[in-house]
Amino acid sequence: MSRIDLNQIDVIAPNFKKRYSGVTSTVIRLVPLQARDIAICSATPELPAEVPQVKPSALWTMSRRGPSGARVWHARRNNEMVAGLALKYLLGKRLRLLFTSAAQRRHTGFTRWLIRQMDAVISTSAKSASYLEREATVIRHGIDCDLFSPAADKATVRRQLDLPEDGLLVGCFGRIRPQKGNDLYIKAMIAACRANPKVRGLMMGRATADNEAFLAGLKQEVAAAGLTDRILFRDEVPVEQVPLHFQALDLYVAPQRWEGFGLTPLEAMSCGAPTVATRVGAFEELVLPGETGTLCEIEDLEKITADVIDLLSDETRLAEMSHAARTHVATRFKIEGEAQAILRIYRALLTE
Repeated sequence: MSRIDLNQIDVIAPNFKKRYSGVTSTVIRLVPLQARDIAICSATPELPAEVPQVKPSALWTMSRRGPSGARVWHARRNNEMVAGLALKYLLGKRLRLLFTSAAQRRHTGFTRWLIRQMDAVISTSAKSASYLEREATVIRHGIDCDLFSPAADKATVRRQLDLPEDGLLVGCFGRIRPQKGNDLYIKAMIAACRANPKVRGLMMGRATADNEAFLAGLKQEVAAAGLTDRILFRDEVPVEQVPLHFQALDLYVAPQRWEGFGLTPLEAMSCGAPTVATRVGAFEELVLPGETGTLCEIEDLEKITADVIDLLSDETRLAEMSHAARTHVATRFKIEGEAQAILRIYRALLTE
């Protein structure tokens, strides 16, 4: 990690959560890219070395002014908004406060109060913006389309990851907990495996202690169906290995019951895996039904299952949708577009 002089920094993007999450992924992807155009760093316990960063403890002793006067403090969580307010009003740091909201639900009274204290707000989707009680700029997440790209040889990628080289591989990645719909994925995959002998499944992600019993139940369900050799479970992998796992897939399933934005369908489609998704988060703004995947109502297990089976039954059509999915993301959701849109807000705040 290179040494960062906070006195030369115009924008601080805090990331106070130690565990990997969608918000953490956003900071990891955006900050190095934005650092090419503006003096930005993250304040974080630990992120990959390529992210310009300082420890949160360094914030207390940084100069009150940045090189452009006030600095931009870009929070993405409640505790980060609180920290920005404390730095500004208790320690006298000159900050312009910015918050990105992804939630698609009515905020608590405390969160609404915090949001009212911000100088500007970004929303990651039109649906998220509809829950805010103030004006927000909609900037959808983007993907590093060079990093998340179709594999030249899928069998080689699978061999490298110790995955089945043959057959049709269907993935579901991310946190393992009821709100992510992992149980819906498992039920759909059991049916899909029974319908098509070529089908394989891969569920990958971390279960926190309070969800270990939930994960154990899913494994038992697969074992009872006699499919432990075809529906595989993998723990969370290091960030740099995530794109490889998406490249190994033929189809992705995002069966969430709730989601803020949801990056995984974009990551999957960018790697050429069409996506069966529920109508949560920003999925309706990401997936083109019939072209890059399908959309299902929340908890509609029957349609999720039918769509998975149907898409895997016609490999020619699946290949066409794979190409369309990649083109769709590369045309409309490049991370460079997201980074530049946010930079425009940073620059506006720095000149106010």
